[in-house]
Amino acid sequence: MADFHEFYPLRRHNTFGFDVRARFAVHVRSESDLQAALADPRAQNLPLVVLGGGSNVVLTQDLDALVLLMEIPGYAVAAANEAFLVTAGAGENWHALVCRTIADGMPGLENLALIPGTAGAAPIQNIGAYGVELRERFDSLRAFDRYSGGFVHLSLEQCRFAYRDSLFKREGRDRYIITAVTLRLPSPWQPVLGYAELARELAQDTTATPTADRIRDAVIAIRSRKLPDPAQVGNAGSFFKNPVVDAGQRDALLARYPNLVSHAQSDGSYKLAAGWLIDQCGFKGVSDGPVGVYGKQALVLVHHGGGTGQELLALARRIADAVQARFGVRIEPEPVVL
Repeated sequence: MADFHEFYPLRRHNTFGFDVRARFAVHVRSESDLQAALADPRAQNLPLVVLGGGSNVVLTQDLDALVLLMEIPGYAVAAANEAFLVTAGAGENWHALVCRTIADGMPGLENLALIPGTAGAAPIQNIGAYGVELRERFDSLRAFDRYSGGFVHLSLEQCRFAYRDSLFKREGRDRYIITAVTLRLPSPWQPVLGYAELARELAQDTTATPTADRIRDAVIAIRSRKLPDPAQVGNAGSFFKNPVVDAGQRDALLARYPNLVSHAQSDGSYKLAAGWLIDQCGFKGVSDGPVGVYGKQALVLVHHGGGTGQELLALARRIADAVQARFGVRIEPEPVVL
């Protein structure tokens, strides 16, 4: 029998720190724990919610659900053609995994340093930062298929990654529960330095070679300056996706706003900086009771304490409406709303 906790507080399991409870919660530390929880009679007819680090969710109310607190450990390495294959348990801390692979002589994840959350959550969001997306370092994953009742392996192609999106946010959302992720880290390694902010940070020391350690440290420095520590201020990092527009719309906006921040994409479209758009609408540093916008980065919404997910979403809608009205561009939230 799985160890069910009734009316379990989730405040420590979401980085916004919203004080909600789960009807039942189970700490999942192995695949057998997962199977036992799903087979338990108390789980029948209840919705299922999987939480890793809780760094990409907005909890808006108590959950009349079974919440699986994913804590499966694991770290294994295998050699492959021109790559290392690193398999991590779904409960492994993502930043710790980045640091461990670098320390073990397997660079490739350094641009993704300090992203909060777990290894199992990384494919769901197709996390990305400073010129690298998870899909560029992904090999496969292992998951429990609730439709078939067994474990499956899913390849890069099967996961159907897109910008901050994947199979697991669409039709696979209620089907698959990720238990392990295998990453493909290239050997020989080549640094990814095309992101302007990262290049500027590294250029401060012109005598040093851009090693994986230095890139990781530069990313940590940038993120630490821009993003609040969830242990100090409730947040989920970047709250809005950077919107993607076609070249015509970008050129029209650039004509009106010469300081528009945009990044060319391989398909000819342009990714606009959502933080810049929000800042231009005057929201940086704004507080709305217990929730607000971080004073150093307009892309980050924060919870000062005592607030609710509904209050945060109301602020997010105000921001999105203002950006739409001024720029004709709709920005969408990154976190999952529950």
